[in-house]
Amino acid sequence: MHHLLLSPMTWGLLWLAVAWWTWSRARTAWRALLVVAGVVILLLCTPLGANALIRWVESGVAPAQRCAAQDDAPIVVLSGGLEDEPRASDDYIALTPSSWRRVRSGVESWRRSPQALLVLAGGGPFETREATVLASLAREWGVPADRIRTETASTNTWESARALRGTLPPRVRVVSSATHLPRALIAFESAGFQPCAWTSDSAYVAPGSVGYFLPQLSAMQKTHLALYEMLGTLSYRWRSRD
Repeated sequence: MHHLLLSPMTWGLLWLAVAWWTWSRARTAWRALLVVAGVVILLLCTPLGANALIRWVESGVAPAQRCAAQDDAPIVVLSGGLEDEPRASDDYIALTPSSWRRVRSGVESWRRSPQALLVLAGGGPFETREATVLASLAREWGVPADRIRTETASTNTWESARALRGTLPPRVRVVSSATHLPRALIAFESAGFQPCAWTSDSAYVAPGSVGYFLPQLSAMQKTHLALYEMLGTLSYRWRSRD
């Protein structure tokens, strides 16, 4: 449902319906408001607007919250989900690109401190769990089995943090995408950890050609991602008050 509610395309269709229904009999102030709303919606359909939102979301991690280059704390890699149901623990094609990038970044972090524990977190709706596939991939990339641990019961980041509570020391390195890390840090702090952020990748793209200012499907998808993370961060902040 959130795919529809957070999509600029949905907002655009609603805007057209409201404008068509009210324009002829609307007051000047209402027409001005409609124009402003239309411009904002159009902007969020362009890479310019979408990347501005992404940059704002990713700035939610302060420099002091980022992991140092040399650190021996356990590394917690948060799954980025699956494209399809995995047929086996080594069915890597079932992983989303985000999951690939996160586990790759986690392995790179582990190579800086090979004595550290690499924890793959994520359950999912299928019999073969997300973390199981991630762990298999980490072994393929050279991490010894005795340095790997999996958490396979959770269905979201909040549950992952709570499932790991009491099984790891307070200090942990949390590996995820730049857009997801602000929300992830809140979840782990609420669970009693002292997390630092290790960024696997960023969704932000700097201005380039003229296409940066034109509506694009990829920009609308990026706007949806940014809004989803913004609402998720607000939700986690509220839950952490309990």
